[in-house]
Amino acid sequence: MQHTTRFRILLATIVITAITLIVFALGPLLTAPAPTAVSTLSADFPVESVEIPAQQGVSVHGWLARGKPGGGALLLVHSMRSNRMEMLSRARFLKDQGYSVLFIDLQAHGETAGDHITFGLREAENVEASVAFLRKTFPSERIGAIGASLGAAAIVLAQRNLKLDAAILESLHPTIEEAVDNRLKLHFGDHGSILLPLMLWQLSFYLDVSLDALSPITRINNLSAPVLFISGTHDVHTTQPETERLYAAARFPKELWIVPGARHFNMHNYAGREYEQRVNDFLSYYLRPHDGG
Repeated sequence: MQHTTRFRILLATIVITAITLIVFALGPLLTAPAPTAVSTLSADFPVESVEIPAQQGVSVHGWLARGKPGGGALLLVHSMRSNRMEMLSRARFLKDQGYSVLFIDLQAHGETAGDHITFGLREAENVEASVAFLRKTFPSERIGAIGASLGAAAIVLAQRNLKLDAAILESLHPTIEEAVDNRLKLHFGDHGSILLPLMLWQLSFYLDVSLDALSPITRINNLSAPVLFISGTHDVHTTQPETERLYAAARFPKELWIVPGARHFNMHNYAGREYEQRVNDFLSYYLRPHDGG
């Protein structure tokens, strides 16, 4: 009996130690950069390659496609561990609608340099620089932005007032705690929440910031632009109630679209023409002159 008890204690100790080591390894992996070479676009969608000076001597790499005068200009910002190619289908459809589009690689992604992924903190500096670039390039146009997950967080966490005329935030988490907890549960089951304090400590340590600085809901009320929130009913990375809390905390004017059946993936690819209709209706109302606007 005593031997069995000692064995169980030893086994539990080994399991706990192994899980702890895995969690400590996850911290550097979560923040590790995700550089990729971005392929050349086909000739049927001509773009200009741009490098936008940003803070800390980093140049933000991106593509610019010019639309029609008066059509409005948009910044498109990809999700975590992705690059500007994620926004290509959106760029094509928006360009066809007459918008000018700039889609970029966030820092530590694609071809934009960076030592760590920072969950929207430094990425927000890329957004600030890119919006300034659009404003300088298209001084007479209204400016909007579309961000997915990390890209949406980067828009909301911007320290400077972006003075956007419209913003679309897709699959955006309200707090970093919930974002990490949901992913731990996804990989380790409901017991994954036990690891949450250790993971959050690691993120705060590696990035040298408070967790509030990484939580969009603490800054969503500072976003003065009209905003459309998009999320999926089956998203386990950012749940529907979490999106609804963000929506409730945001300023008016605001809209909410919960996409039936959608998970944490490319909303344009999933919802297709309905996505295009809703997004174009929202953007054209705020980015293009109209009676009473």
